[in-house]
Amino acid sequence: MSKPKVFVTRLIPEKGLDLVREFCEADIWPQELPPGRAELIARVAQVEGLISLLTEKVDAGLMDAAPHLKVVSNMAVGVDNIEVDAATARGIPVGNTPGVLTDATADMAFALMMSAARRVVEGDKYVRSGKWKTWEPKLLLGADFAGATLGIIGFGRIGQAVARRAQGFGLRVIFHDPTSQPAFGAVSVDLDGLLRTSDFVSLHVPLTPDTRHMVDAGALSKMKPNAILVNTSRGPVVDPLALYDALKAGKIFAAALDVTEPEPLPVDSPLLELDNCLIVPHLGSASQQTRDKMAMMSAQNLIAGLKGEELPNCVNPEVYKF
Repeated sequence: MSKPKVFVTRLIPEKGLDLVREFCEADIWPQELPPGRAELIARVAQVEGLISLLTEKVDAGLMDAAPHLKVVSNMAVGVDNIEVDAATARGIPVGNTPGVLTDATADMAFALMMSAARRVVEGDKYVRSGKWKTWEPKLLLGADFAGATLGIIGFGRIGQAVARRAQGFGLRVIFHDPTSQPAFGAVSVDLDGLLRTSDFVSLHVPLTPDTRHMVDAGALSKMKPNAILVNTSRGPVVDPLALYDALKAGKIFAAALDVTEPEPLPVDSPLLELDNCLIVPHLGSASQQTRDKMAMMSAQNLIAGLKGEELPNCVNPEVYKF
């Protein structure tokens, strides 16, 4: 009996690939950069399953180019790269990897927050450039955590994990999320109040039409001049031009970004000129254990879909009603 054909758009960790290879005839994209649109369409023409990353746009056009497609498995929690409604209309379940990366991403949010607050990267550059001559009482002064207010926008799994960590640092935690209940001592507030009173603002919302450029010039103008913005959600939640203007003018103290718009950030982006903007290359889930688990979950979603079984983690369960 022949194995089902699948396309894996990148070299995911071996624990996931081994499971895919065991059950499937797998075409695995070997290059560091993701496949281009034409190549992607060509590769899915005969496949029954697809493991995608955030770098692939899985839209109606791509699905139409894959007439045998039975399942799309996204190695991510967010599925803003996938036209889920189009998949549902075609009877294609879409899988994701929730829960497994909660702690890793919350750790990264806190690492970025602390690094920006205590100017860690600036200090490292200062030493490496040979500028460090002696201890100085006013050198690279940053912000304290104890007694400060952390505002969390989006209070799902990751937002709550950040709130849990904040308890140990003596932070007062407030949050804005109409769909979530208070937890870990966090107090629910309106968005305007959160922006105006927070010393740290951490973003944990999915990318939707409503959250695109949620943090724009107007939102930034409400923040305190000592405030630090942290984004580990999706790059387009923040307007990059507005953020540059706010940082350049000192309207907020600093920003720390794990995600950007666009992604990757062009080397000539003005944000890269700023010492008070810390940027890392989308490392939120980048621990070995977490990425191994994500790869395994992606493979399990894929195989379940190929077998005609319900996906362990499905973002469009209504597909099973058809």
